[in-house]
Amino acid sequence: MVREDGKRNFVMLEDGEKTRQFTGRMPRQAALKAARRLEGYDEYENESAAKSNPTKIRLLERGTDRIHVYHAWAWMDDAPNDKPDWMEGEISTVTKGNVSKQEIEHLE
Repeated sequence: MVREDGKRNFVMLEDGEKTRQFTGRMPRQAALKAARRLEGYDEYENESAAKSNPTKIRLLERGTDRIHVYHAWAWMDDAPNDKPDWMEGEISTVTKGNVSKQEIEHLE
């Protein structure tokens, strides 16, 4: 269901269990947030290496019967030169993520 601010809520499904909630205007925005929080991708230093080992994520859109299925991957990258003040000092890397939509499933 769409909130007053235009955002929608998505719940990640892992082994049939609802685990974490992500918010976004579009399903891809929520999937990108989920991709950056995947575990085990901190060893990859570029996108092509991470993309060779994607993780399947399933996001249930709250208030509907739609499950958005994505292949997701993440990698560590150098922080940008124009990083904000709060990132100064010890923060020198950031996690980036990307997704590729596979299908939309419907609950029965």
